[in-house]
Amino acid sequence: MTEPATPPARRWPLIPTIVVIAAALVMIALGVWQLQRKSEKEALVALYQRNMAMSSLVTYPEMPPVADALLFRKSSVVCLEPVRWDPRSGTDQKGKAGFRMIADCRTGAEGPGVLVDVGIGDDFAPPKWIGGIVQGTIVPGPDQPTLVERAAGKGTPARAMLIADTPAAGLRASAVPSADNTPNNHLAYAVQWFLFAAAALVIYFLAVRRRLRP
Repeated sequence: MTEPATPPARRWPLIPTIVVIAAALVMIALGVWQLQRKSEKEALVALYQRNMAMSSLVTYPEMPPVADALLFRKSSVVCLEPVRWDPRSGTDQKGKAGFRMIADCRTGAEGPGVLVDVGIGDDFAPPKWIGGIVQGTIVPGPDQPTLVERAAGKGTPARAMLIADTPAAGLRASAVPSADNTPNNHLAYAVQWFLFAAAALVIYFLAVRRRLRP
C-alpha cells in the first residue's frame, strides 16, 4: 500500500515580503523627513518672531518670491494710485470681523506694483483712498500657491503684502498675522507615516502567518 505523499512545506513568500518591507521603509523615510521639516519650521517661526521684534525699516520686496528674512519686518512704500481693490474677509486688531481692503498699487510707470492692506471695512465698498506713503508690516500675500501646485512645481511665487499701521480714513486697522500661527503639523504627519508603516508590517505578518498554518 502506497503512503500518501507529504504536502510540500509552505514557504514565506519572498517577493511580496520584499515589496511590503520596501513600502514600509519608504513610509519610515517620509516620517523622518517630516521630523526634519518640523525642525526647519520651528527655526522659521523663531526667525519670524525676531523679525516682528525689529522696528527698523527694510526695503519692500516688490518681486516674488519673498525672502523669509523680510517677512514680518517693518517697511514703507509709496502708492501712487490704487489701480484695483480686492476685498477679503479679515479681522481688525480688536478681533472684530470685516473686510480687508487690499489695494493693488501703482508705484511707477512699470513694474508689478505692491499690495497694501489699508484696513478693515464693514462692507465691500472700497474706501475713498487715493494713495500715498504707507508704513506697515510685510506679510505673505493672499494668493498663496496650494500644496498640490508647489509639489507639482507649478505654483507661482506669491507677492508680498504690506499691512498698514495706520488705516485709511473710515477703516479699522487690520490685524497682523502672528508668527506663532505659522502652520507646523509635521510632527503629526511623521507619526502618521510611522503608524502606517507599523500597520502595514503587522497586517502583512498576520496574513502570511495565517496562510502558512497547516
